[in-house]
Amino acid sequence: MYRYLISITFVLLVIAVSAAIFFPDYWEHRYDDLISRQARVYRIDEKLVWSVIYEETYFRAWKVGAADEVGLMQVTPLVAREWAKETGLKEMERQAASNVGELLADPERNIQIGCWYLEKIREKYRERPAETAMMLAAYNAGASRVDEWTRDTDTAMMTEGDFVARIAIPSTRSYVTSILERYRTQPKQK
Repeated sequence: MYRYLISITFVLLVIAVSAAIFFPDYWEHRYDDLISRQARVYRIDEKLVWSVIYEETYFRAWKVGAADEVGLMQVTPLVAREWAKETGLKEMERQAASNVGELLADPERNIQIGCWYLEKIREKYRERPAETAMMLAAYNAGASRVDEWTRDTDTAMMTEGDFVARIAIPSTRSYVTSILERYRTQPKQK
């Protein structure tokens, strides 16, 4: 039985990798409807959400990160529980409390929570020239780090380039730069 499960897992993995290599258009756009729907709800550009997912997991819904972040948008269990509490839906709170991994493994729920969190973060940086870069940096490294990088500076006047240059964590700077580039050069969603 154990060998059978390993064989099935291996075959599914080969199929998934083959799909990503031979059918990248399908692989990269199979969640477009979910992304579009949730992005509209939270008033976030769907190309930006798509670019975040591309960077975070390359559309692998099963991915679990080193800090226990889960799914397409690499949402942390803490954020999922916060979202569930704010929804006021008892069933979501129960699911987030009892099996947050399962909740976040669902692509639609993961994108929903990820978009909710992006919008929540964006509120702090709204109307600033570097709003999108600050939001992405906070999503990746935390809002306290963005505060640290903008201390003693008028963020209302700080350009996106100036902010990105202040990001002290190279991986976060790369993350923000990569997403912004993909977001701004990506053609309209299909």
